[in-house]
Amino acid sequence: MGSAFAIRRKFSAREFWKDAEKYHATAFVYIGELCRYLLNQPQSPDDNLNPMKKCIGNGLRPDIWKSFKSRFAIRQISELYGATEFGFAFVNLFNIDNTVGMCLTPYAIVKYDIDNEKPILDENGMMQRVKKGESGILIGEISEKVPFQGYTDPKASEQKIWRNVFKQGDVWLNTGDFVRDLGYKHIQFSDRLGDTFRWKGENVSTTEVEETLNTLEDVEQAAVYGVMIPGTDGRAGMAAIIPSVPEESFDLKKLAKTLHTVLPAYAIPKFIRFKKEIETTPTFKVKKALLHKEGFDPAILPESMFVLLPGEKQYTPLDKGLYQKIVAGKYRF
Repeated sequence: MGSAFAIRRKFSAREFWKDAEKYHATAFVYIGELCRYLLNQPQSPDDNLNPMKKCIGNGLRPDIWKSFKSRFAIRQISELYGATEFGFAFVNLFNIDNTVGMCLTPYAIVKYDIDNEKPILDENGMMQRVKKGESGILIGEISEKVPFQGYTDPKASEQKIWRNVFKQGDVWLNTGDFVRDLGYKHIQFSDRLGDTFRWKGENVSTTEVEETLNTLEDVEQAAVYGVMIPGTDGRAGMAAIIPSVPEESFDLKKLAKTLHTVLPAYAIPKFIRFKKEIETTPTFKVKKALLHKEGFDPAILPESMFVLLPGEKQYTPLDKGLYQKIVAGKYRF
């Protein structure tokens, strides 16, 4: 298209805007939590005087969308959604806040049972579309115009394909992503299927809980995931938090009060874990599989941890003795 690119060897939140000035850059591409890293930098009176006018990418969370746009005077955010193996994609063409935009090819959002890991069917054995405002699994219709190239492993490709979805003979691609139907043919990304977990018979969206935590001044970044408590059904919520203040200054009471005010009881994390950094992929996606595996055992993890015991409104420090009582079933979560 005739545009020039300035490419840095390694991303630097501290040097980003200096580079923008140096190269007179008017647009940039973002991925994952890159925009949050920029927003977490100390504020400057000149933040809105940078040359950037627009950006395009995916992974900009709703909890920082407007503040990022306002602080750095970004006129247009073109969030997008797609993958190399999909034959369809969403793009925020009209600069609407908090959406990945619209798709010009057939798609649907269907109801899904996380416990049984399968779609919820109607009386005729067909899948059901969610209503406006509801979340479900995003699927895209496979056709000659919108093919599915598949993976190198045919079995892996077949696992992504759903057949006879709304009528006999139709073929759809399962993205494995929860999205919310915003209406007017727009969607908002909610969660990866593997990140959403069940607790107390309810679906907990890690993204929604993370957005609540990330609005707190004491929180620089949070990652939410589910952990197993012996003797309980589903997974209890746990939040790994990078504090923006010294640990001893972190206001746990304010954290608990906010969570109880904003979130339903089942979505409030039962465990809090402080970390100095959260491991991510090269595209700034949190490696939650590692956090899942580490669990909440103080004998293994060196960081400070806290637990919200049944019936309590405040978090209690989690030590080895309390951990043993929890896994022994002394508390009814």
